[in-house]
Amino acid sequence: MYRAVTSLTMSFFLCACCFGADEPAIAKPSNQASADHAKPPALYVLGPDDQVILQGPNADELVNKPARLDANGDVRFPLIGSLRAGGLTIKQFDLLLNQKLRAYIRNPQLVVSISEYKSQPVSVIGAVNSPGVHQIQGQKTLVEMISLAGGLRADAGSHITITRLSAYGRLPLQAAKEDQSGKFSTAEISIRDITAGLKPEENIPVMSHDVVSVARADMIYVIGEVKKAGGFLMGEDSSMTVVQALALAEGAERTADLKKAQIIRNPRSATSRKEIICDIRKVLSGKSSDIDLQPQDILYIPGSTGKKVALRSLETAIQTGSGIAIWGMR
Repeated sequence: MYRAVTSLTMSFFLCACCFGADEPAIAKPSNQASADHAKPPALYVLGPDDQVILQGPNADELVNKPARLDANGDVRFPLIGSLRAGGLTIKQFDLLLNQKLRAYIRNPQLVVSISEYKSQPVSVIGAVNSPGVHQIQGQKTLVEMISLAGGLRADAGSHITITRLSAYGRLPLQAAKEDQSGKFSTAEISIRDITAGLKPEENIPVMSHDVVSVARADMIYVIGEVKKAGGFLMGEDSSMTVVQALALAEGAERTADLKKAQIIRNPRSATSRKEIICDIRKVLSGKSSDIDLQPQDILYIPGSTGKKVALRSLETAIQTGSGIAIWGMR
């Protein structure tokens, strides 16, 4: 019985060796970077200035030698000469290449991968630290593209707009709509919904020639007798009240006349500005409701002449009294 089992085991071992000897040896990537190149994005379309590299057996004159697509999208290899790669996906070009190689190599098994991405520009503009045209290095999402553009500026708004050529398909977003020409589809996305995980599905992959625009946040301005005059960003919902704006300006000075505060408004549809009197003292005492500010409003806190005169008189009296006291001590 033992001899029978041993003979059966040896038979299986010899069969496995025989079948393994007939299989061609496939070249393995030398590092992780090569492994990543072997898995290009399925929708990536080759174009001018992209660089490809070949891996596989029985073609030492072709493998591990980067080849760049020229301005016409053509790429040249030994044996087969020039091939049109521009406009093809990696899988399509892989099939074309191996088909051409059958005239020179028996059963070619070369695999095409991308070593440099140069033909897939994405424009990131607006309130980012490094606006401009950025090349897609593999598949990138909206958040990743904003990171490549240096991240959001401090004055960035809460929404981004993405525009895509209709030739690449409609944006996979519920809010997507086409422009009047029908050549583009656009959509507005909330940055907060993506980063807070409320709508992670809206962090879509970008495609070649997409335009990602990050708008500036709406601002209001506080000037006059306040401790910190300047412009302040409005909240996520573009809402801010007079009291909130005054708080951002670190409060009013002692010489401020809160009864005569003004909101200076420049409506886009009007030719002249509008001035709204606001008695902040009544608002703070609860006798009047707070007032909502609109983007680009200017909150002006005037000074009180009487308070300024009284304050100067008090400072003069203190200085005089201190001088007399010091003189008396002598």
